[in-house]
Amino acid sequence: MAYQRMNPPFPPRPSVYAALASLMLLLPGGLAASPVLGVLNNAELRGTATFRYLGFPIYDAQLFTQGAAPLNWNQDFGLELRYRRNLSKKALVNSTLDEMRRIGRAAPVRAQLEVCFDAVSKGDRYVAISQGPNKVGFWLNGQKVCTMSYPGIKRSFMSIFLGENTRSAAFTQALRGN
Repeated sequence: MAYQRMNPPFPPRPSVYAALASLMLLLPGGLAASPVLGVLNNAELRGTATFRYLGFPIYDAQLFTQGAAPLNWNQDFGLELRYRRNLSKKALVNSTLDEMRRIGRAAPVRAQLEVCFDAVSKGDRYVAISQGPNKVGFWLNGQKVCTMSYPGIKRSFMSIFLGENTRSAAFTQALRGN
């Protein structure tokens, strides 16, 4: 059986395709591809920031809230991290646990983090989307990895980036869109 390419009833307009391509390039951080938009109702970009350690950029972060509203811990929201460096799974798990302890938040057991986290390479994206106060879903490069369930996990995990006692007040203010 032979397949024949179907021609559209009218020729495509290159200017329309060029405009769409340009628009996609202008969207911050690949917004169109973010899982946040498909999971969180009315998600809009609220703020962006780059986290640096000893002056070296580690990741670019984006906060998505419903209608781009100011962060409200009683509402669900999404956080996307686009890594600028390669990091091992062990480094991600250990630094997450260390930060949660440092800021005084309850931490899940290591085994849960080891299921949800994997090593990242430059350009990889991790997305965390809250699902009420006790669940956070995680996506790596657009693929769902896990849902972590733990009492107060949204506040505990997200406070690393968005809380009152983060490693960088300027980073947190920019990310929160303040």
